[in-house]
Amino acid sequence: MVKVADLRARLRIPESRLEGINEVLLGPNSRVVDDLLAVVARYGTPEEINAKANEARKLENLMARLRKLGSPYVADVEWLIAQRDKGAFVSEAEYRRGVLGSKADKTAFKDDFAVTLEISALQYFPWLITEARQAIAKRDLMPGRYIRVRRMKESEADSGDLLANLAAMQVMGASYVETLDTKGTDGSNIHLGGPATITGYFGGVGQPNDHPLLWLDEFLYYYTNYGVRQVLNINPGTVLLGYLVYKLGIDNEFKISVFMGNDNPYATLWTLIGAKLFSREDGTSPLIGFNLSNSVNNETLEITAQFRKALGFEDVVRFEHHITEAYRSIVIQPYTRRAELVQLAGHVANISAKHEGGDPQVEATRAHSSDILDYFRAKDEILEKGEMEALLGNYLDKHAAVNATARALTEHGLSFVAAPELHHRK
Repeated sequence: MVKVADLRARLRIPESRLEGINEVLLGPNSRVVDDLLAVVARYGTPEEINAKANEARKLENLMARLRKLGSPYVADVEWLIAQRDKGAFVSEAEYRRGVLGSKADKTAFKDDFAVTLEISALQYFPWLITEARQAIAKRDLMPGRYIRVRRMKESEADSGDLLANLAAMQVMGASYVETLDTKGTDGSNIHLGGPATITGYFGGVGQPNDHPLLWLDEFLYYYTNYGVRQVLNINPGTVLLGYLVYKLGIDNEFKISVFMGNDNPYATLWTLIGAKLFSREDGTSPLIGFNLSNSVNNETLEITAQFRKALGFEDVVRFEHHITEAYRSIVIQPYTRRAELVQLAGHVANISAKHEGGDPQVEATRAHSSDILDYFRAKDEILEKGEMEALLGNYLDKHAAVNATARALTEHGLSFVAAPELHHRK
């Protein structure tokens, strides 16, 4: 009878296999690498590129650019700073006591397994200020992580929307992700359109031919000009480019989207093997967030967590798990994974609880429930149809769902990461 140990031994990868990979990466006249290096070289050396990004990212420089623009958002960012500095937001300890009463002071919360509270998508900067005012009034928590899917060029040209958002994230200490315009809905695949050609997307999300290089070029533009470090990644080609430029010394980061479809432990193992192969000497990888498919269950996350830890990525790669989803155009409703998160959060580290929709029972009552397709609409069209208030309402429903998750975690002695500079103060 065959022994499992004997079979396992056959999986060892000989070090000589790396020679073939290095021949492709380092050999002259390797077009796939030459084209990548040509894009990077247009922006300078990795050291020069990082220096530009670090300078652009400084809060004082972002604010100076907002003032130079005459942006109406300057006052909003200054208001947020003032509210932070005077402790207007509920502290973590106060929040816990609000949920548990005096029991909170005696509870040993599992801080080593703290779940990051995440919201998607913060399309417009004014929504953040509305959310913050509500959080102060209601003693709510602001998320510790924000995802943006707004068109980058539109945001850049909109009275400083992009600059204001970047500044606000620093004020709150929150992590954030931007979504580049070079993505599957940008017409990159000339043979695909809307629902009539939807099956064409089953083979991949529209970044064919030279579009990965365009994606990289776009990233380097926003990195060097605005300091945007972390962007969404939806394609195996752009994932590899993210690994490679990090290996070159550029301090980029990315999160893998749910749209990439990592829906089983073998898919996630393949992704993390790539991350390990191109990690730096200090063990870090640009893969910061890993959004698995909506179809994964707790067992998939537990298995993936096991080899994530074995590869040295437990503190590097965050699992971003959808707790709620947009009510329309993406999943069968009702969809909510809060109870499963509570079961998982006490023993799987570095998880982000992503809220892409309100709680289904709330969404069902809305005249305009959240729709994933709203992410891809132009602001002008939304204003023309008079739907901005409805979309803001959808966003605030997501905020409420974030706080429902924080309450559930707290009730079970579990920890959360809200906006650090607002809530986790001493």
